Amino acid sequence: MAESKPVVSKVEMPLKRGVIRIEDGETSQGHDKRVIPIDQEAQKQSGSSREERIKMFKEENGVRISKTPKIQKVIFLLRDHKEFVKYYEPRVVSLGPIHHGNEKYQLAETFKRKLAKVFVDSSGKTIEEICKAVDGKIKELRECFEEEVTKKYNDVDLAWILVIDGCAILQYIDLAINDKFKDFGIKNDSVAFCQQDLFLLENQVPYRLLELLMSSSPKPVEDALRKSVEKFIKRNHHMVLMDKSPDSESGKHPTHLLDLLRSSLLGNAKENGKTEGNLPTNQEARVRSSDSQSCRTVQEIKAAGIHVKRSKANSLRNISFSRKLNRLLGVLSLPPLIVDDSTGPKLLNLIAHEMCLDFDNDFGISSYVSFLDSLIDQANDVKELRKAHVLFNFLGSDEEVAKLFNEIGTDLVPDLDEYKHVRTQIQEYYNKKWGKWLGEFVHNHFSSPWTVLAFLGALLALALSATQTWYAVDSPPGPCDKFCDKFNQNL
Repeated sequence: MAESKPVVSKVEMPLKRGVIRIEDGETSQGHDKRVIPIDQEAQKQSGSSREERIKMFKEENGVRISKTPKIQKVIFLLRDHKEFVKYYEPRVVSLGPIHHGNEKYQLAETFKRKLAKVFVDSSGKTIEEICKAVDGKIKELRECFEEEVTKKYNDVDLAWILVIDGCAILQYIDLAINDKFKDFGIKNDSVAFCQQDLFLLENQVPYRLLELLMSSSPKPVEDALRKSVEKFIKRNHHMVLMDKSPDSESGKHPTHLLDLLRSSLLGNAKENGKTEGNLPTNQEARVRSSDSQSCRTVQEIKAAGIHVKRSKANSLRNISFSRKLNRLLGVLSLPPLIVDDSTGPKLLNLIAHEMCLDFDNDFGISSYVSFLDSLIDQANDVKELRKAHVLFNFLGSDEEVAKLFNEIGTDLVPDLDEYKHVRTQIQEYYNKKWGKWLGEFVHNHFSSPWTVLAFLGALLALALSATQTWYAVDSPPGPCDKFCDKFNQNL
């Protein structure tokens, strides 16, 4: 029996007079190996090597930026955070080619095939017909992934992975909307973990695939599936749904479900407005001088007389500052957000999606999280947001929510123009002393019903005391006073 060779993470190989060390690591797109030349001087002495390098340098096109990024692994900058790396990997089910074949997800493969079979039966077509339709689009679907992700799969294997996973996803969404998991023996805990896995960046399949599979069903079934997807995305907003939900950015087709969730959360940038264009002309010049000012915490702005309230529209972009009572009272309006166990993973994967090198975007989610992180520093900040019905805490203590946003907000690079006008107006209001005096007055006398009653009682006592003093000093003569005057005269 041959002796097994130990697995090593570093291998040294001779190259001419130098050495190349191959070590485990991650490229900007995932867990690939990077090759590091050690003896740089030996390679410089080779004329042909330099010519090859010059040729490669001239042919280099750089990173291609597009509005439809490819499905890829989480960038290594985010994976370096040891606390968050677990949020980028599936918990129970792998979808797509990135984690396919991992042994710890084999149990879920049975459920995927079961769900896929139900979908195929309801479509009125055979599995062979659906595979044939996907085979015809496999080149287009392969281009939706980064090349490194799919290179180990041939077209037949990749098509089979996409068919099973795509059908299972659509059937899962339909069961979730119609609450029929019990009919298939799927427990609630598996449902919750699978739902979280559906919105991982590394667990995505092309939305073109889902559209192709939906269109393979009869028209009534197709319409029902599309409505189910729409409702499922709204259910995962983690926002308090009101009369109108934000529409996706017009004219854009989603790359995958995570991208569809992002665009639905942010809505249309043009409708919500974002930068100095919303400011009055006399404030535009002040924006530049206030760029360095960071947004204050909730407790600080409250002490300055700024009230926080829940905005009416369901869009993460819908953050605004206004003044009321003849510009004496400042009001910061924030969109409502539900915080639970899945909020962190969703936000982290949405941020990872925005940080993909080939995705040209405005960092809407990153900017929102960064702004919220600037407002939240301690548990009392979370408490104030809860009282204003902006945050709904289903995670645990207020300390846990504050810790979550402080950790997620670390090392983010938001779009500085996104909430510049809001930050500037808050800073201007904060700098005025009368705002702080007004804030302290309101906080001391109107923060609770008891302080209001105490304040009104003090006013009433003061009024009665003043009235009593006035009657004692300057009261009009009465009948008794006249009688006393006459009696004194007779004496």
